[in-house]
Amino acid sequence: MRSKIVAGNWKMNLSQSEAKQLCKEVNNMNIGSGIEVYIFPPMLYVSDCKSSSTVVKVGAQNAYPKDSGAYTGEVSMWQLKEAGIDAVLIGHSERREYFNEDHTLLKQKLDAALFHGVKPFFCCGEPLEIRQDGSFLKYVKNQLEESVFHLSANDFEKVVLAYEPIWAIGTGQTASTEQAEEMHAAIRSWVEEKYGNTIAENTSILYGGSCNPGNAQALFACENVDGGLIGGASLKAADFSVLVAEETWTILN
Repeated sequence: MRSKIVAGNWKMNLSQSEAKQLCKEVNNMNIGSGIEVYIFPPMLYVSDCKSSSTVVKVGAQNAYPKDSGAYTGEVSMWQLKEAGIDAVLIGHSERREYFNEDHTLLKQKLDAALFHGVKPFFCCGEPLEIRQDGSFLKYVKNQLEESVFHLSANDFEKVVLAYEPIWAIGTGQTASTEQAEEMHAAIRSWVEEKYGNTIAENTSILYGGSCNPGNAQALFACENVDGGLIGGASLKAADFSVLVAEETWTILN
């Protein structure tokens, strides 16, 4: 049975005191039964959040595939594991766009995370022009084929996938439930083609893209949507508490 997950990506936001306070509030939230909650703070605050987290799991927004060396400014997957960090984001659209992270680098990051036992949240999704020209399914499938589908079945089972329509990230636009379900169902079908039905049915696929208290219940109710990778709404305790609450998940199939 696949996990239901709500993950908050704080991006480059919050002061240290604000991060500590938000982490405390998240850990004290009334989290629905069976829902896994992750937070991904800025790297400076990851250790603080980890040391004070009793309920939620803490991840890093980025890491480098090499274990050590002359890579100024980088943090390795090995160092995350040594610090007790639970997870890492890989392939987020902002890393792809602003830092030119390509399929090869993302593949290396994924391999390194799995080697060191850090749970990868692999992001995929299409920009507006790809959505508009109708090639979005082919585009996202290629992202998975280039960076993920080389994994063995055993390794793939440790990966969480997150679909993020780039045109809906931080724009206030959200994919309709029909659009989200279409893509999530397609992703699950590609996983089934590669790894079989059992693994496909056990793979968690999150929706990321302006998910908030106003639309979360409808999105989470989609058959193939297993939770959300939350941006802006994860920075407000009142909003995030709605997303992890039992009531938001009660209409799930």
